[in-house]
Amino acid sequence: MSETRLLIDLTLLVGIAIPIVALAHRLSAPSLVGFLVAGILVGPNGFGLIGATHEVEVLAELGVALLLFAVGLELSLSHVRQWARSVFVGGGLQVGCTLLVVAVSAIALGIPPGQAIFYGAVAALSSTAIVTKIYSDRAELDTAHGRSVISILLFQDLCVLPVILVLPVLSGLGTTDTSAMGIDFLRGLAIITALVIGGRFLVRRTLDRIVVFRDRELFTLCVAFFCIGTAVLTAWAGFSIAIGAFIAGLVISESEYGLQALSDVLPFRAVFSGIFFISIGMLLDVSAVMTQLGVLVPLLAVLFALKVALTAVSVLAVGGRLSTALIAGLSLAQLGEFSILLAAEGLRLGLFRDGDYQLFLSAAVLSMMATPFLIRAARPVAERIAPSGRGLRRLADAEAASADAMADHTIIVGYGVAGRYLARVLDAAGIKCIAVEHDANLVRRAREDGIPAAFGDGSQTAVLEHVGARRARVVVFAISSPAEESRGVAAARDLNSEARIVVRTRYTRSIDELMSLGATDVVVEEFEASIELFAKALESYRIPINRIWQEAETVRTEHYGLLRGTAQPDLRLDSLKHLGIHDALELMEIRDNAMVIGMSATSLHLRRRTGVVQIAVVRDGQPIYQRDSDFHYRAGDTVVLVGDRESLDRAIELFQE
Repeated sequence: MSETRLLIDLTLLVGIAIPIVALAHRLSAPSLVGFLVAGILVGPNGFGLIGATHEVEVLAELGVALLLFAVGLELSLSHVRQWARSVFVGGGLQVGCTLLVVAVSAIALGIPPGQAIFYGAVAALSSTAIVTKIYSDRAELDTAHGRSVISILLFQDLCVLPVILVLPVLSGLGTTDTSAMGIDFLRGLAIITALVIGGRFLVRRTLDRIVVFRDRELFTLCVAFFCIGTAVLTAWAGFSIAIGAFIAGLVISESEYGLQALSDVLPFRAVFSGIFFISIGMLLDVSAVMTQLGVLVPLLAVLFALKVALTAVSVLAVGGRLSTALIAGLSLAQLGEFSILLAAEGLRLGLFRDGDYQLFLSAAVLSMMATPFLIRAARPVAERIAPSGRGLRRLADAEAASADAMADHTIIVGYGVAGRYLARVLDAAGIKCIAVEHDANLVRRAREDGIPAAFGDGSQTAVLEHVGARRARVVVFAISSPAEESRGVAAARDLNSEARIVVRTRYTRSIDELMSLGATDVVVEEFEASIELFAKALESYRIPINRIWQEAETVRTEHYGLLRGTAQPDLRLDSLKHLGIHDALELMEIRDNAMVIGMSATSLHLRRRTGVVQIAVVRDGQPIYQRDSDFHYRAGDTVVLVGDRESLDRAIELFQE
């Protein structure tokens, strides 16, 4: 019966959450706020649809573990090393100063030291989930203020683990043997250190062998085992399962398989973290909030002012501009999801005074709801306060240039034969590209070839987003798997409405479906071979190459309708004879040993000698149209010639012999 009751409660939770989260999305509010509101409505302090919350709390604890596991996977220690000064100095100042100011103020109000420090830790954290989502949607992650915000959030996320470890010490501060608690803390720290060091060795060695099977289900099972196993070990050691999940995510993220693991766990995290936030909303007493409005409004005003000021000072301390500091401060003024997580742990350990927990929940929900509006207003506010508007505009231009430098690349999904050759050609042409491959051996081969590569399923949104699909110019799918091609095209088009999406497929039946999903071009292997044969045959009839290319492109534009039998032939080759088929345009590159080197068209008597007319010479990518007496041909120049076929053949001998 209890199992049936749990299913009924879950049905109510999810059923009510769906329209509320959809409404939150329509109002540009975070989905997290929608989950909290849903919890308020169904909980014992709302409509009372769910009275007993024990079963929901069990699922919520699992949701916290998955949330922290995903955060561990998303934490990039390479970014921590790359932005070390911004992360540790800027983030350390923001967290340390906020904790210190709040703790000192709380002690001054008569709150015990342990609780005061706990209040400071809760106030210091901001919402990684909300801020990064908004910045990603606004394409501001690569801006100066985006990097400052992400650096501080990275440090805050790194602080979650040690703060959770120290909470039992704070709960017993001044009432029990602190030396024994210190020993317990050091023991826990040693256990966690052993898990991190041992886990890095074990995870990489194990996953190296698992990916050889190229079985996604087996890979996901292995990742789940590491997550659950580490959580069980930390629980056995006397700590929360959430700590173990966080450690597992952090360890896996340092391997080359972290991206794929993250994409596998994201759907589960969305469900269970939603249940966690709903369970938090169920604890919120709306009537108590209304009675505390006189305290809540000033508290929020002080909190926003304090966090904006201290975050701005932290950004300025690491060399940021005033405008950047102000935008970062307004972006991080809220309380975050990890503040709620710490609060839930603190409530269990008795770290809240009577009534303070309800006050905290109210402040957290309202501050999160205000975040989209604060970020939207951040730049106009910075423009007013910053001493130089022109300086801010120059900063915006520099940020845009920086963002452009990281964009306009090509994503190649699949590093088989076709993907590898394409990557080599793009690399030789100086075009930025990155390969996405689900075969670990091919990932290593790409890196040996000097091509940036990521391990993961390139048909999944999370993987495509990680490799910059939102800003890519071209996305190429070279995987020859109908299901993955369709899923990948839909995901890529959803992320980027402007990108050119090219798909290589073996199956003619896939053409129409891929085009309807958003593919720009579909290349069918057997049809391309037919087109090549078609081009070679036409060359034998001395048809100009530019006309052959045009007709071949026409066949492709019609989605191979001629070859599939769905379009009537309309190549118009007979009519070309009446339009002067023997007139042709030819591009000729001058070889190193050509006799024309050092001469010009005039000194060569090109027209009298061969019958062709020179239109232009392309040198170093620049066309030269005007004739200059000082001009001389060089090896590597491309000469643009017009003439009949026989005349062009004579010219070829001059420029290439």
